Amino acid sequence: MSDFKPHPVPSGIVEENGKRRMVDAKGREVPLALVRPQDQLQDETVRRIAGYALALSDQLRRFKEHTFDDISAFEAILAQEYETRLGGAKGNKTLTTYDGLYQVQVQVQDRIDFGPELQIAKGLIDECLNEWSADSRPEIQAIVTRAFNTDKEGQINRAEIFMLLRLDIDDHRWTRAMDAIRDAMRVVGKATYVRVKHRPNTEAPWLTVPLDLAKL
Repeated sequence: MSDFKPHPVPSGIVEENGKRRMVDAKGREVPLALVRPQDQLQDETVRRIAGYALALSDQLRRFKEHTFDDISAFEAILAQEYETRLGGAKGNKTLTTYDGLYQVQVQVQDRIDFGPELQIAKGLIDECLNEWSADSRPEIQAIVTRAFNTDKEGQINRAEIFMLLRLDIDDHRWTRAMDAIRDAMRVVGKATYVRVKHRPNTEAPWLTVPLDLAKL
C-alpha cells in the first residue's frame, strides 16, 4: 500500500515535559514504561489499519458523490438536447458503454419497517402453529421462528417475513395474518446502490466490481 496514503490518526503516545504516556480506555494516563510491549504493538497496528480504512472510506464516499454527479450531468444533457429522461419511475437506471463491456447500475430500494399490526400477525400465526400437529409443517415453523427472532438491535428478519408472504396456506387465520403483515409495512426511506460491472467480451457474463471488503 505504498502508493495509498492513510488518513492521519493521532499517535497513542502522549509526550509532555519529556514524559511519555498512553491513555487507557478509562481515560487514565499510564507511563509508557508500564504499558506492556504487546499492548503498545497492538495499539500501533490498529491505528495503522484504521488510518488506511478511514482513507479508503473517504475515497468510496468521493466515488459515490462523483458517480451521481456524472450521472446527473449526463441526464441533464439528455433532458436538454433530446427531451428524454433516463431510468424508470423509481429511479433505477443502467448505463452501458458503446462496446457493451462496462456498465453502471443505479438501484433505488425502499427501506421497509413494520408497525404494530405485525404483533397481531404473530398472534394469528401462533394460533395456526399451535393447532397444526407439531410435525406436520416443521419447515413453516422454522421460518416463523427465524422471522420473529430479533437481532441484537431488536430488528426482525425482514427476508424471512417476506418469505412468509410467499407461502400458499389455505387457512383463514393465516390469510388474516398475511394481511396484517402487509398492513404493517411502512416505507421509512430509500437506499440507493451503485454497481459497476464489466466483462471481457459481449458473450461473457457480467462481473461486478467488488466494493465490499468481504467480497474481495
